[in-house]
Amino acid sequence: MTTGFNPLNAKQLAAFNDLTKDLSKEQAIWLHGFFEGRLSNTDLTGFKSNSFGVEQTDPILNLTILYGSETGNSQELAEKLAEKAFNKNIAAKVINMYDYNIDNLKDEENIAIIVSTHGEGDPPDMAEEFHKSITKKNVPGLSHLTYSVLALGDKSYKQFCKTGEDIDEAIKNLGGFRVTPIVKCDVDYELTADIWMNNLLLNLVPLESGGETDVQTVKESNEYTKQNPYLATVLEKAKITGNDSDKEVYHLELSLEESGLKYESGDAVGIYTVNPEPLVEQIIEHTGYDPEYHILLGDEEYSFYEALMHHLEITVLTYDIVKKYFEKTKNTELEKLIKNQKKLDEYLYGNDLLDILEDFPYDWNPEDLVEILRRLPARLYSISSSQDNVGEKVHATVSVVRYERKNRLRNGACSSYLADNIKVGDKVPVFIDKNPSFKLPKEDTKIIMVGAGTGVAPYRSFLQQLEINGKKGGTWLFYGDRRFNSDFLYQVEWQKWLKSNHLEKMDVAFSRDQEEKVYVQHKLLENQKEVFRWLEEGAHFYLCGDMKYMAKDVNKSLLEIVKTQGGISQKKAEEYLKNLKREKRFQQDIY
Repeated sequence: MTTGFNPLNAKQLAAFNDLTKDLSKEQAIWLHGFFEGRLSNTDLTGFKSNSFGVEQTDPILNLTILYGSETGNSQELAEKLAEKAFNKNIAAKVINMYDYNIDNLKDEENIAIIVSTHGEGDPPDMAEEFHKSITKKNVPGLSHLTYSVLALGDKSYKQFCKTGEDIDEAIKNLGGFRVTPIVKCDVDYELTADIWMNNLLLNLVPLESGGETDVQTVKESNEYTKQNPYLATVLEKAKITGNDSDKEVYHLELSLEESGLKYESGDAVGIYTVNPEPLVEQIIEHTGYDPEYHILLGDEEYSFYEALMHHLEITVLTYDIVKKYFEKTKNTELEKLIKNQKKLDEYLYGNDLLDILEDFPYDWNPEDLVEILRRLPARLYSISSSQDNVGEKVHATVSVVRYERKNRLRNGACSSYLADNIKVGDKVPVFIDKNPSFKLPKEDTKIIMVGAGTGVAPYRSFLQQLEINGKKGGTWLFYGDRRFNSDFLYQVEWQKWLKSNHLEKMDVAFSRDQEEKVYVQHKLLENQKEVFRWLEEGAHFYLCGDMKYMAKDVNKSLLEIVKTQGGISQKKAEEYLKNLKREKRFQQDIY
């Protein structure tokens, strides 16, 4: 043991020595990465990181960082890894998978792959060709290659992080050497990703080689982030659906005054919430646990009530929770459900934690029950304002989730909390979630915007920004909702922009105003000749809304438009749309 300053007290030192005495080398490396990840969330006032503006001399090795992203998270992490690598004197280059020629793998020495999974196991568009080529072994042997994979996903889906898993396994089978094992991240990915980066770089550049300890991700305490949200005051809250609507949609305006938070049109605002109190009380009543019973979540201790109320996901069932529930209980009926994909999907849709506790009884203890649940994530809402227009404010458009099932009223965790519990003057914790994959074009060109319901929110932000920029014409909005009289969100504003020609064209589809339902994809097909002409003239196409139904139908209709109006084959039409996406002329914000 070294002498000198020791910040640990005797109890802490004894615990640390006990923890580390039997560690393997691999475990010690992981622990080093863990502490660097924790350090990245620690305040070191006055710390300044190196800048890419400083020339790097005599790098000790080369690293290619490939990313495949749907919303921009993978890109952000790739750029962060490149900066970390720079600080360790590694020559790193960041390339998106659209622009990467997979034949170049034969010339690489070290690669890091950061890739998301889209929906139920699909690669994002950006990673589709890379994934196809690598998994079908359309590349030579890679025994010379050192690599590691960071996979982003969402445990709400059964095929969690499948794209990353596929790529990792494919490179391994082609002879590549995993410098660190694949790491799979849920929606709260930041700390896990940081640990992966630190472990990767530590394995590439061991400490004895002279690499510097990297803490460039340290944030000053006054910077507001996902880990350090800003308490924003609610300035305005207005219900913008009619009294006869079967939906509740609210327009919220939040103050960002003196926060320093900046956003662009296309970004989202993240809002931290609490769970519905009636559901928490019903779970406690069903389990019979003492609500004041104390449990550990990570390093923090909470009462069982507080954990359910503020920290754990209980309103949504995911495949991951069901799988862990079965692993603990070995319930044979639950096993049958898991093996029947159709019935499992039906069960997951609309059920919550209380449902599975009632349907598959088990003698839980509080610690085991809490262990299978994931942390309560923030909810993301597309920003419906331009900061150049509203200044130190941010607007959000929130559709409230309410429904009845098995004679019990169900409420969305965040939407119902905002609707029922938050009033003007209250504060809510928020952060800005950047989305570089859903942005207005930098050049002056036409844009086509397609959205249904609250999927129209970012287009309000777009139009505010275009008005500030002085752009008129060349804008076309396709908007769908249920009924004209009660569900036409921001109707007056669209009409104002139509009159001023900041919005050149608008086609609407109100599905329940006639016997035969009409949706935005039908309006696209009705206008297919002009839609195709706009695309041929360089228009950018935007799609925002429901991934499961609306987005699939719009993609299908757009493919039909290109095929019919272009007079080309299905395969050529598919290539046409892929090129639009590759050129960032087809951007989607779907959920």
